[in-house]
Amino acid sequence: MTVFEGSSHNGVPEEIATISNNDSVAVPSHPLGIKPNGNAYTANENLKSAAGYFAALPDELLVQVLECLDAKSLRKIGCSCKTLYAFSRLEDLWKTMCIDPVREWPVYQEWSTEFMLPKYGDVKFKAEAVDWPLKTYVDYMNNNQDESPLYLFDSSFVEKMNLDVRNGGQYWPPETFGKDLFAVLGDQRPDSRWLIVGPERSGSTFHKDPNATSAWNAVLKGSKYWIMFPTSPSQPPPPGVFVSEDQSEVTSPLSIAEWLLGFHAEARKTLGCREGICNEGEVLHVPSGWWHLVVNLEPSIAITQNFVPEAHLTNVLDFLKNKPDQISGFKKDVKNPYQLFAQKMQELHPGLLKKALGELERTQAGKKRKWDALVNGVQENDNSTGTFSFGFGDADEEEVP
Repeated sequence: MTVFEGSSHNGVPEEIATISNNDSVAVPSHPLGIKPNGNAYTANENLKSAAGYFAALPDELLVQVLECLDAKSLRKIGCSCKTLYAFSRLEDLWKTMCIDPVREWPVYQEWSTEFMLPKYGDVKFKAEAVDWPLKTYVDYMNNNQDESPLYLFDSSFVEKMNLDVRNGGQYWPPETFGKDLFAVLGDQRPDSRWLIVGPERSGSTFHKDPNATSAWNAVLKGSKYWIMFPTSPSQPPPPGVFVSEDQSEVTSPLSIAEWLLGFHAEARKTLGCREGICNEGEVLHVPSGWWHLVVNLEPSIAITQNFVPEAHLTNVLDFLKNKPDQISGFKKDVKNPYQLFAQKMQELHPGLLKKALGELERTQAGKKRKWDALVNGVQENDNSTGTFSFGFGDADEEEVP
């Protein structure tokens, strides 16, 4: 995946932005204080000397050794010292891990609209507000001139296409993202995986993934442009996006093109902006709660799946417990998703549940203290007998009417 951070422009296609030839990018210092190899000629010490036997390896060879490790082992070795922490965080190592599983999938090697039509041409898939046979959608996809083309986005494709999604099947979730805790719900879990097909210009306007889940998105054919923003109490939504106080309603331009024309330049300069292009065989990770917009740069086929990693279990429990009116994707017979999820977690992962509920309780207690302080402060002001003044004169003087 080609990734750009903040207002960095290199590599973004002309469809997305026009870049001045005079742009210059300052090179920041490394967050771990690592210097270029050339500094070794004058330096008194080398950070790499703390890496034990690994210190004897040239940097290039050390990277090749680390490429042989799986994600879990790479994280562990990165905790052993500052040097290996830096090496283990090299983007190319993780990029490889996110590419290899997808390129092993039979669906990556086989799927195209030409391949799918003979097998699934008469199968109906959901394309926004309509259910069309695949052959009808592909005909539309190849011949439309719409500014915002219909996007095939179907959550039942595995069942409709009779796919095997276990390891060694037609595709399987990349192990890089770890355990999916929503799996404890079995066939009661909410909608979690989608087949995505669309022509160029199609895509999704700004949104967060449902139920505070995280997601991965694997491109099988074509390429997609992504722009994303983290969420925090101190950071507003992306430019051009307006959210109700309880975050249940989101207002933004109707089309992706309208947003790109009106707000894209400002958004790229906004704190926290992440943007990039995901190409064939690559996977993008969307963390829980992140705003994201995606648009196809060419006709594309992708698979996406929402999941609950351990790191964001508290977020999901908080959402299911405190925002029941915003929960989506569960079957109608699931009356209390929070209670069901907590019950299943207690049965299968009691330690994780206890830890997450403790974090949730501490977070809510902190919010309550802040609210009480705010309310009490207002009440104290309301009960005071002081008068307004302009900062001069005696308070006993007659007030200005």
